[in-house]
Amino acid sequence: MSTCTPVSSGATRLLVIAEAGVNHCGDPQRALDMVEVAAEAGADVIKFQTFKAEKVVGVLAPKAAYQVRSTGAEESQLEMVRKLELSPETHRELVLACQRRGIEFLSTAFDEDSLELLLRLGVRRIKVPSGELTNVPLLRKMGACRLPVILSTGMADLEEVAFAVQVLTEAGSEKTDLTVLHCVTEYPTPPEQVNLLAMLTLGERFGTPVGFSDHTLGWDVTTAAVALGATVIEKHFTLDRSLPGPDHQAALEPRELKAMVKALRTVEAALGDGEKRPAACERSNRTIARRSIVAARDIAAGEVFDASNLTTLRPATGTSARHWDKVLGLIAAREYRRGDILDLQFPEETT
Repeated sequence: MSTCTPVSSGATRLLVIAEAGVNHCGDPQRALDMVEVAAEAGADVIKFQTFKAEKVVGVLAPKAAYQVRSTGAEESQLEMVRKLELSPETHRELVLACQRRGIEFLSTAFDEDSLELLLRLGVRRIKVPSGELTNVPLLRKMGACRLPVILSTGMADLEEVAFAVQVLTEAGSEKTDLTVLHCVTEYPTPPEQVNLLAMLTLGERFGTPVGFSDHTLGWDVTTAAVALGATVIEKHFTLDRSLPGPDHQAALEPRELKAMVKALRTVEAALGDGEKRPAACERSNRTIARRSIVAARDIAAGEVFDASNLTTLRPATGTSARHWDKVLGLIAAREYRRGDILDLQFPEETT
């Protein structure tokens, strides 16, 4: 049995996973090319899928409707999946390529032998695919590794997610190292069926960071997920959407992937820390845009300030317009000419 070394998952930076999946079509060189594309796009992680077809798919298993649409009905699911395997040696080459390009290698294990391979290769985290959310033996093996876990929840209701979380944590996973991804397992997913607010429900229910595994076209919904608080984003990409295979249609091409990462980083930066305060870039504009209390006409010393002899005008270099009510009823200590800015001093409340 492989030894697993715990790795902290405490980073708060948005984790962008470029999902290569099986879009290499079983071609090792195409898989290596995808590492280059993901790294160039600025993704944090590139994720593949690791499996032995016969350990995942039975001979009678039908294809999903979206798989039939994209690959035809002539071959079985098992025959289709066999073509998409990558050898252990190719996995090792991918790990080295990721190290050279400074991008994290990750892969989803669909069977226990594949999980062992990934552990030997030194993966830093475990990814549970949506289809394995009810696979108790595999979940237990994954939980026993005591690595950070990213759990996809496509096709699941809340009770099923709770079941998977319980199995993982009872097997050894730390709740603090678990991230739960909202996901809809349909390629492509119609936006009106995404139900993105369910991501927030997952966070409230399990008290974990949340994210979104996106199968919609484009990246509008992905961007919205980050704005709602996703800490992990997973998005399929391909070198060419016209390639044969089940997952290309909902995938981004290289230029789109790069544009998506840029957009996500912009939203991430824009979110800030949630404290309402003047931004550094706008502080100098407060004097320009706000108003002072100003003499609306000539005011004699000893005259009472009221709405007939005062007004408010820019700039805010004198008595702030916020003190209007405090000034009304006071007596002018000196004379003011029309347009003079009052210079009365009041303690400023916290701004």
